Amino acid sequence: MNRFELDPEFAIRDEQSLRGLFEATHALAIQKCQATIGQHAREFISRSPFLCIGTQDLDGKADVSPRGDPVGFVKVLDERTLAIPDRPGNNRLDTLVNIIANPIVGLLFIIPGFDDTLRVNGHATLTTDPELLAGMSVNDRAPKLAIVVEVSEVYMHCAKAFRRSHLWSPDHFQDRREMPSLVKIILDETTGAPTDADEMRRMDDDLEVAYKRTLY
Repeated sequence: MNRFELDPEFAIRDEQSLRGLFEATHALAIQKCQATIGQHAREFISRSPFLCIGTQDLDGKADVSPRGDPVGFVKVLDERTLAIPDRPGNNRLDTLVNIIANPIVGLLFIIPGFDDTLRVNGHATLTTDPELLAGMSVNDRAPKLAIVVEVSEVYMHCAKAFRRSHLWSPDHFQDRREMPSLVKIILDETTGAPTDADEMRRMDDDLEVAYKRTLY
């Protein structure tokens, strides 16, 4: 595939040019941004089993990481503070390293079946406070640390993206079997996947075993 090159004639390079393409912001879109976790935001967070957290390092390299757990896994500690448990992963620690370098984070909370989402921006700190971690145990296993976010902005995001994508519509669900397994995708793009189907199946099975052993 040939590399795409952007025509500089059509690049938007300043805010005035950008805003000239759009109508004025609706008043409600401005008013909805709050500095604290209100009643409805608190309830939304208590229902959410999934969020994405966006971070950047000092050089501006961005990362977005999914976080999922039983409903209500994120704890609202007060109207300006929430805590996210860090569960076992692949130990790349991209999000955590970024937070140490640059503590500004953005969160997107999602509830299955809801087209609205909740956006939270703030300042994150990593903590190993044993009392806080004990309250986040699952299957008697406490997380090694938690991400505590001091909230600066909280607001509901409208349903347009989810409705356009038909994300929750079973009629638009795709068959996962139409693409290779996660292990095969990684190997295809790195060292090369085995050509023997039985060996590939064993590697896929090993990943499933690892999921069950290390989920919490």
